[in-house]
Amino acid sequence: MKTSIATVSISGTLREKLEAIAKAGFDGIEIFEQDFIADTGSPREIGALIRDHGLAITLFQPFRDFEGLTGALRAKAFERARYKFDTMAELGTDLMLVCSSVHPEAVGGIDRAADDFAELGAIAAERGLRVGYEALAWGRHVNDHRDAWEIVRRADHPNVGLILDSFHTLARKINPDTIRRIPNDKIFFVQLADAPQIDMDLLYWSRHFRCMPGEGDLPVTDFMRAVAATGYDGTISLEIFNDQFRGGRPAGLAVDGYRSLVAIMDDVRRMEPDIVATTPDLPSRIRVKGVEFIEFATQAEDSDALAQLLRSMGFHHAGSHRSKQVALWQQGDIRIILNSEKTGFAHSAYLMHGTSICDVGLRVSSAQDTVARALALGAAPFYQPPGPGELDIPAIRSVGGSVLHFIDEDSGLSEVWTVEFEQTDDPANGGAGLYRVDHIAETMVYDEMLSWSLFYTAIFDMSRAPMVDVIDPDGLVRSQAIRSPDAAFRITLNGAETHRTLAGSFLSDNFGGAVQHVALQTADIFDTARRMASLGFRPLPMTGNYYKDLQARFALDPDTLSDMQALNILYDEDANGAFFQFYSQPFAGGLFFEIVQRVDGYDGYGAPNAPFRIAAQKRLLRPKGMPRL
Repeated sequence: MKTSIATVSISGTLREKLEAIAKAGFDGIEIFEQDFIADTGSPREIGALIRDHGLAITLFQPFRDFEGLTGALRAKAFERARYKFDTMAELGTDLMLVCSSVHPEAVGGIDRAADDFAELGAIAAERGLRVGYEALAWGRHVNDHRDAWEIVRRADHPNVGLILDSFHTLARKINPDTIRRIPNDKIFFVQLADAPQIDMDLLYWSRHFRCMPGEGDLPVTDFMRAVAATGYDGTISLEIFNDQFRGGRPAGLAVDGYRSLVAIMDDVRRMEPDIVATTPDLPSRIRVKGVEFIEFATQAEDSDALAQLLRSMGFHHAGSHRSKQVALWQQGDIRIILNSEKTGFAHSAYLMHGTSICDVGLRVSSAQDTVARALALGAAPFYQPPGPGELDIPAIRSVGGSVLHFIDEDSGLSEVWTVEFEQTDDPANGGAGLYRVDHIAETMVYDEMLSWSLFYTAIFDMSRAPMVDVIDPDGLVRSQAIRSPDAAFRITLNGAETHRTLAGSFLSDNFGGAVQHVALQTADIFDTARRMASLGFRPLPMTGNYYKDLQARFALDPDTLSDMQALNILYDEDANGAFFQFYSQPFAGGLFFEIVQRVDGYDGYGAPNAPFRIAAQKRLLRPKGMPRL
């Protein structure tokens, strides 16, 4: 399999795009005419520049409104084609995309279009070139790949073939299995694009909302399986039109694109093992068994305050690192590390973000396979030389420059807590009933949400929930939950569009810190809340109006509701079950803990409570310009 991406898919000048595409690992590009017209180089110079980047020009496009014209318009169409063929020869590419006509004077007819392409194929053959025909979903007479294939079949010319685009097929809900009947030697090129499921005009949907495979809702994998079943082993390319991407970083978009292609072809390889043989042999998506640890970068007074907060939540100081200023706090299966070192990554994170969560450790099926898959999918590696007596735990970079470490049992990495830490004589205080991490909430600018959603779902065995809107008194935050099949690992991605929201101010005040809060699970939230109160915990106070509203919306027992108000516990329910939650007060510039109890299969995150929680947190956060506590 050769990988390619259309230059229109990412932002920047042509030269910026080439650098990003080459660095991401692509084999080639589809060059859009607008990109090289805007460049100062001649087509011949631009072709050489592309090859100097180690890239091939896999496709020249687009050539529009060709077939079905008559008289002078038809003659002009062939004249335009000859000019484009001259340009292609200078660029050094042999394949041109012809999309189905939308010309108002084009007339229909399969045989008429086939005759046009037979003649065009003969002209292309004289020059050693080929033409590929693509059915636009909004084409005037041809909007279905089956009709486009019939035109190619009747044209019956070796230099005329079919170009398939997943968006045009799937947006019209055409069964992709119909592709399986097309001879592979007549499929000249394959383009992939995903999109969120939106009921709107097809042209507008295509031009503004396409995204990388795996970032949307279309069955792109089914489409690619059908293509693979034909025996096609040519180029797989991305053609993405997206308003959000037009303002993104070329390098990041190119990495996302490469990641999406490799991930989808890995899926196809597993589903069609006897057909696809030219894709990389990656470890399968990684099973996450849970959160092994959460590490705070902190110093001095912040560290003492955080330790006091943890103690009020029922954690005890379980161990101290043998050679570093690193403390381990534990309760149930929850491990929280306070790293106060004056060197290394954690210290750099502290200097950049202040007290922050700089590192998350995940329990995985195989740490080695996790890093191997992540690096093959374009993740950035992380390495910090281990000190004396320390284990070398594999890691990659994650959101906001933070780190993900991976621990498994088979490699002995799970022994890190006894190898690197000395047990303290700090007696456990009986705890407060917290026993595992329920979920981690990461905050980012909204434009990065698709990228990080793809990151998690491509590397790990995880699936996305639909995106929801979280109402902040000062704006809107988009939130998307991602979870493993057994819910052993949950993460929510929260995209801020303005610095005035709580999520946005967290990003701006902490210079892009990633994890904003951690939710910890209990089996009895009332008992946990009382035990934490006895240890000095201060919950986020909720208004009396909130509980009056609960009384009106839900059939809660009056005594239960009274206890909830006294303990500042929030509530939600769905068709499956109920959800209880309460929060710590914000600390260290907007970080906070959440305590949750899930009852009878509730699978959400209490989204209806978010506006009230955010308003309560904003009342407590320091005014702008005040020093951090």
